[in-house]
Amino acid sequence: MKVVKNRLELEEKLNEWRQNNEYIALVATMGNLHKGHSSLVEIANKYASKVIVSIFVNPMQFGKNEDFDKYPRNLDDDIEHLNKTSTDLIFAPSKETIYPHGLEEATSISVPIISKQFCGKSRPGHFDGVTSVVARLFIMVQPNISVFGEKDFQQQLIIRHMSSDLNLPVKIITGKTIREHDGLAMSSRNQYLNDYERQNASFLYQSLMQAGEKLKKGDKDFKALEKDSIKSLKSAGFSVEYFSIRHLHDLGVPSSNCKEFVILTAAKLGLTRLIDNAIVQI
Repeated sequence: MKVVKNRLELEEKLNEWRQNNEYIALVATMGNLHKGHSSLVEIANKYASKVIVSIFVNPMQFGKNEDFDKYPRNLDDDIEHLNKTSTDLIFAPSKETIYPHGLEEATSISVPIISKQFCGKSRPGHFDGVTSVVARLFIMVQPNISVFGEKDFQQQLIIRHMSSDLNLPVKIITGKTIREHDGLAMSSRNQYLNDYERQNASFLYQSLMQAGEKLKKGDKDFKALEKDSIKSLKSAGFSVEYFSIRHLHDLGVPSSNCKEFVILTAAKLGLTRLIDNAIVQI
């Protein structure tokens, strides 16, 4: 496994691989890696002959009240983690490599409508930062495929939309959410939960499962289901940002004859913001 930190080193390796007709996959991360990231690497390895993992804490996707400087960074730990996977190359660029003209003059890419709701509503500009950095990584790496996690459902849908709209020649693959033994979705944020909060955190997933079962049994009163779920989460100590039943493919409001849903939620336990979702197909 090779670690490169600038575009020249990256291009040298990419040119070598392309001469050998390698099929290249990219897994884009912000580091602080866990088993969920490893699962994306293994999915990438099933489709591609070479797997690149990018590690870059992207300042453009942090809001004014979000502490970019405190985001955990430990490249040595991430390298050790990826050494146990099928990763062929780590691309760990500097901010200057990704944004050579600085953030103030950086070109921004925005996907309308879908990026302004849910997490985009509470974190204005967040998804513009995500699409802007992912587009740059796609241009630099030119992967055949790129794998994203289902836990960030809205994010992967936005990236799919961007890639399709800009005719980027990369296939987007979504990997299933990896969960702890009690159902809590694996996330770098989980480390911020205290013991009491961690015990209650799995109720977020349970609430999604309960709402999903009601949908499968034919309950189509979506507003009532959302309201009841929010009430249950609040009683378990969550501060609920949203709990919403939407159409699977575009996050639109579902009709009564809809058969494919995604239930999306974001809520805080103490100071820790957690997100999760459940796909329901009838």
